[in-house]
Amino acid sequence: MKKPCDEPVTQLHVKPGMTVNELVRAMGEAGAYNGGSLSRAADIYEQMLRDREATKFFGLAGAMVPAGMGGIVSDLIRAKHIDVLVSTGANLTHDIIEAIGCRHFHGTAFCNDIELRHDEINRIYDVYLPNEAFEHFEEFMQGVFGELEPGSTISISGLLEHIGNHAKSGILHTAARNHIPVYCPAVQDSMIGLQYWLFSQTNKVTVDAFADMPALMDICFSVKKAGALLVGGGVPKNFILQSMLMTPNGFNYAVQLTGDRPDLGGLSGATLDEARSWGKITEEAQAVTVYGDATITLPVLIAAVMERLHHG
Repeated sequence: MKKPCDEPVTQLHVKPGMTVNELVRAMGEAGAYNGGSLSRAADIYEQMLRDREATKFFGLAGAMVPAGMGGIVSDLIRAKHIDVLVSTGANLTHDIIEAIGCRHFHGTAFCNDIELRHDEINRIYDVYLPNEAFEHFEEFMQGVFGELEPGSTISISGLLEHIGNHAKSGILHTAARNHIPVYCPAVQDSMIGLQYWLFSQTNKVTVDAFADMPALMDICFSVKKAGALLVGGGVPKNFILQSMLMTPNGFNYAVQLTGDRPDLGGLSGATLDEARSWGKITEEAQAVTVYGDATITLPVLIAAVMERLHHG
C-alpha cells in the first residue's frame, strides 16, 4: 500500500512532436485532478481491450453524434473493441441522419433561438440541424419500417439491426455488418420512436421492449470478465451496469466520462465506487471516473490507447 507523500508530482513539459499517448502519460506523471484520472482511464481501458476474456460494453449518452463523436464509436466496433453497445435513441437518430447523407453544422450558442425557429433550424448547443434533415429522415424511416413483415413481432435490437442493414454508414450500419447487438431501452424517447409511432398508426408490427432481455442476460451470465466504457450516464449507463445484478458476475473494468456532479444524486454523476455498493462493479474492479467534456476526453482517451495497441 502506498504511503502518503511517497510519489511526488512531476511537472509536465509539453514538447513539439509529442504523441497523444506521450501527453497522456505525462499527464499521469503529473497525476492531479482530471488529467491524472484521464491517464488512469487510459491504463484501465488498455487493460480491458488487451484482456481476451473481457466482454466489452460501451454506453453512449449525451449528444455525442451531433458533436462528431459517432465516428469513434463506429471505428471501435470495426476494430472489435465493442461487444455490446447501449445508446440513447437520440444518438442513433442523429447517426441515421448522417448515414442518409444529411449533415450537422457548426453554429453558435450565442444566437436568437426564435429566429432559428423561424428559419427551421434546430440547435444543440453550438450545433445546428435544419428541419430538412428530419424530412429526409422521415422518408427513410417510413420506407425501412415498411419492409418489416406485417403482423410480426421484433425486439428493439432487431429493429435497430434492420435499420442498420438499410443504412450505408454510421454506427448502426457498422454494428449490423459486424453482428454487434445495439440496445436502446428508451428508443421511444427519440425521433426513431416517434417515427415508429407514426408507422404503427397504419401498420401492425409489434416492438417487444422485453424481447432483448434473454440475449442480454445470456451474455451477462456467460462472461468470464466484463468491462464498460461509459460516455455520459442516463439510461445507457444504468442499463449496462444493472445487467449484472441478476448474475453472480460484476464488471471488472469500468471507465466513466461525465460532466455531471456526484452530489446531486443523479445517475449520470454517480461515482463508480457507488456502483460497488450495488454489486454492479466487483470489489476488486479497476474503475475511474473522468469529469469533463466527453468531446475532449473521449478522443484523447481513444487516441492514446489505440497508439499503445498499435505499438504493441
